Amino acid sequence: MEKVQGENDTERWDRLEEITESERGIIKETWARVYANSEDIGVAILIRILNDCPSAKEYFSQFKHMEDPLEMEGSVQLRKHGRRVMGAVNSVVENLEDAEKLTTVLSIVGKSHALKHKVDPVYFKILTGVMLEVIAEYYAKEFTPEVQLAWNKVRNNIYTQVQATYKETGWKQ
Repeated sequence: MEKVQGENDTERWDRLEEITESERGIIKETWARVYANSEDIGVAILIRILNDCPSAKEYFSQFKHMEDPLEMEGSVQLRKHGRRVMGAVNSVVENLEDAEKLTTVLSIVGKSHALKHKVDPVYFKILTGVMLEVIAEYYAKEFTPEVQLAWNKVRNNIYTQVQATYKETGWKQ
């Protein structure tokens, strides 16, 4: 699922990437379509993660023993968490122009997952990668290389900011 990153890719994960005004417009336009179908896409993202990365199940006691994607799709708890994930991404998209608010949103998410849920931060990289895969599948015609580049910057910035929050909390694996 994850490609092995080279040295240059690794460095990219350690710093925020500037998102231009044009790219913010692309992201918001794409997201408007995605968010209109957010519950189904959120569920598709979580099912893909749980199927492709079974180790993620250790963080979800309520669907830890589910193997069947149809059973997962019908899970009220999974649907609820999918909506929560999509709501968090929506907050990121809504605050792309406001670095302070964006940092606050991602700090809250990061602290919750580090301190309360004890989720390894690598799962944010996995989650955002799967999110882009699913969006690209649902909206193949609209997910041009230009759109993908803009969303890759969002993905990088989410992971970088969440990882910084983990470091602030003293996270140790």
